Amino acid sequence: MPALKSVFHKLFRFCTRKIVFPLYYNLNTIKPLQDDKVVFVELRLPELSDSFIELYNYLDENYNLELKTHFIRHGFDSNSKKYRSIFAFLKDAATAKYIIFNEAADIFGCMRKRKNAHMLCTWHGCGAFKKFGLSTKDKGFGDSGIEAKLYPGHPDYDIVTVSSPEVVWAYVEAMGKENRKESIRPTGVSRTDVFYRKDYIDKAFDRLHELIPESKDKKVMLYAPTFRGETKTAHTPEEIDIKLLCEKFSDEYILLIKNHPIVHNKIRIPDECKSFAFDVSKFLTTEEVICTADICISDYSSLIYEYSLFERPMVFFAFDLDAYFDNRGFYYDYDSLTPGPVCRTNDELIGAISELTNNFENSEYRSQIHEFRNKFMSACDGHATERIVREFFGKDIRKYGKMGLNPDISSYAR
Repeated sequence: MPALKSVFHKLFRFCTRKIVFPLYYNLNTIKPLQDDKVVFVELRLPELSDSFIELYNYLDENYNLELKTHFIRHGFDSNSKKYRSIFAFLKDAATAKYIIFNEAADIFGCMRKRKNAHMLCTWHGCGAFKKFGLSTKDKGFGDSGIEAKLYPGHPDYDIVTVSSPEVVWAYVEAMGKENRKESIRPTGVSRTDVFYRKDYIDKAFDRLHELIPESKDKKVMLYAPTFRGETKTAHTPEEIDIKLLCEKFSDEYILLIKNHPIVHNKIRIPDECKSFAFDVSKFLTTEEVICTADICISDYSSLIYEYSLFERPMVFFAFDLDAYFDNRGFYYDYDSLTPGPVCRTNDELIGAISELTNNFENSEYRSQIHEFRNKFMSACDGHATERIVREFFGKDIRKYGKMGLNPDISSYAR
């Protein structure tokens, strides 16, 4: 029975991705291209993610464009709802001059780019940490080499936005863009613009204090792990000892837990620690917790790149490093890359936090974080969104500028 199910799954994938989806999309490309239509597509989330929101708002505020959003909810909605969403997206995208992605999927890889249409990918992670895409083929996390070639996850993007020149090579490898290396551009990442706005940071603190009054008189410790397992069944790790953290640091800190957005579970907080630890996954954005955290505990999450913009201390709780490396791998040597102590046990974690709390400014990690930021986030200077609009839309968008708002993009003609 499992063998029969596997055969059916492979057959279904082939028929939908190689026949049904391309045919439906191509039939809809018979209709004229709409010059003012911009389509954003979210693969999993039910609302616009941080990878899109700054760009969407910039376009909405400055231009009279038809902005469309699609939410496929892969791995969350029932199959019937998911496939209705896919067909709705393909129909809409077929007549859009501009299509904007932030994630890979074999649904997208089967789309051919129309003449005079343009595709942008504002990838959902900064830097280059854990491997993804073609870099994981034949590993536990990725497709087989044959499947990766048969079902490409990326269409023919005009531009993929990345956080610095340092990481261009990794995206070329992961997305299979060896023949289109120029499409991977260190424009900076749109969502990082908020970290340069004092009013945004102030509001993040206001929101934290409103939701968690205990935070007003305490420092903030952030735990932000990446998910484990496959994306469809993603779960958050539960090895961290919240009770031990509470015993050691509750006089000085509160703990915010921010789970990866695609996980299906949450960490259990012991009853005696509920005035210390708070799961804010549904209540505070990733940007808000980054702004307010005094110290960050992570593992293999690309969140550390954004967090490095504040040059605050980081600790890495990598209890399963060997297994994670075997299953997925990293673009850089893990121990050399991480600008903070790497801990395998909860006792090591407690010791590292204590040391950083008492002596961060004079520690070797202070300069490591500064170098890390300069190397991996050099293009993220608070103006990434404007650059992306200039480079992707070019002068064609000028005619849609709103009255009294005329962003200067004339020097970025295609």
